[in-house]
Amino acid sequence: MLKKFLCLVVGVMIFALPARAELKVDIIAGATDPISVAVQKFEISGTASAKDAATIRSVVESDLKSTGLFRIVSHDALPEYVKMNEMPNFKLWSAIKANVLVQATLSSEPGDKYKLEFYVWDVNGTEQIEAQSLIASKKSVRRLAHIMADAIYERLTGEIGYFDTQIVFIAESGPVDARVKRMAIMDQDGFGMRYLSDKNTFVMSPHFSPNMQTVVFLSYRDDDPMVWTLDLNTGAQRRLGRFGGMNFAPRFSPDGTKIALSLVKNGITHIYEYDLESKQLRQLTFGNSLNTSPSYSPDGTKLAFNSDRSGRQQIYVMDLATGDTKRITYGAGRYATPAWSPDGQFIAFTKIADDTFYIGIMDPDGRNEKILAGGWYMEAPSWAPGSRRVVYYETEKSMDGMDRTSHIRTVDIMGQNVYDIPLPDDVSGVEPTWSPKLP
Repeated sequence: MLKKFLCLVVGVMIFALPARAELKVDIIAGATDPISVAVQKFEISGTASAKDAATIRSVVESDLKSTGLFRIVSHDALPEYVKMNEMPNFKLWSAIKANVLVQATLSSEPGDKYKLEFYVWDVNGTEQIEAQSLIASKKSVRRLAHIMADAIYERLTGEIGYFDTQIVFIAESGPVDARVKRMAIMDQDGFGMRYLSDKNTFVMSPHFSPNMQTVVFLSYRDDDPMVWTLDLNTGAQRRLGRFGGMNFAPRFSPDGTKIALSLVKNGITHIYEYDLESKQLRQLTFGNSLNTSPSYSPDGTKLAFNSDRSGRQQIYVMDLATGDTKRITYGAGRYATPAWSPDGQFIAFTKIADDTFYIGIMDPDGRNEKILAGGWYMEAPSWAPGSRRVVYYETEKSMDGMDRTSHIRTVDIMGQNVYDIPLPDDVSGVEPTWSPKLP
């Protein structure tokens, strides 16, 4: 039954020509002028739908614009229509201050498929810098657009794209004192939200497996807080195990073979590691303190977590081979919910100080702390592929304090280009987790 709610995973064949030019935007340079990108109206071939072509064009433009790194040239300003096999008049495009020109053709293929071919031109360098051909099911028009946007983004920034991804989160609805919490999934731009759990079971803390086939989450099914897994292909749910106490805050290891989680025994919360193959549980933290929110390093050798062992909630990093543990946060306030970036260069965190919540990043040793966002309540940072954007949720209260609305937002590592992911009017979003790139 769950299949009809899930995205259609479509094999996409990609053919590319080598790129030569060096047109690039420095995405960590701070406040820089965005690159102007002109996306020309798509050519149509065969029985391809003009509506689908317009959708792909619009999604590509929205993806690029959402980064804050690119300015989309108005369609009304485009000086000429250039066919795919013709050389553009670069002087005309330069006159409207376009740095990049994108051309594309959408054609129908046997087997109810589309072929999307596109060229990317460096206007100032007067040369083609990217050419690709994508083939996929006609049902995956938006995914074709995200893959095309990723290719353009990667060519112009040199970084891994993140548009062909999804976000799993907890969708909240109803009054504050009777919230309904359902696990949901959507594309990274908010499109196609669908529920993964019913409204009768309280769920929290969803996280993807590295291969995108499974989501691990906390479920209060039958008022018993336990960690469960959901198979995204079949919809099957399975309890992780009976561990003799409440367990929560699950995270997959980078190779997908283990799950780190917190387990409460005798009133004390410690972090354990569960081996999915051997079904063995290994205790990682000890003592009388509260330890939770584990996050693996990308190479799987270390674990970041928060603990109150020093008297105040702080972030620690453990070497999983030796058990050696080091405290890495010493700033004012409390630190929580560490999340290691996919490239291993940063740890994102939640900080609470002076009655304000903050989302920030720091080096893995705790140095170079940088605050990205702050507000009344925000939490749960998670990284996009490429390690240049963080998703989190922010809760705002009404003027009379009687209502709460939670937004899912993304921000870059410079603390700029905040983007609100649109949700249905009656839905608030909390605890988002960004997926790896779709297979």
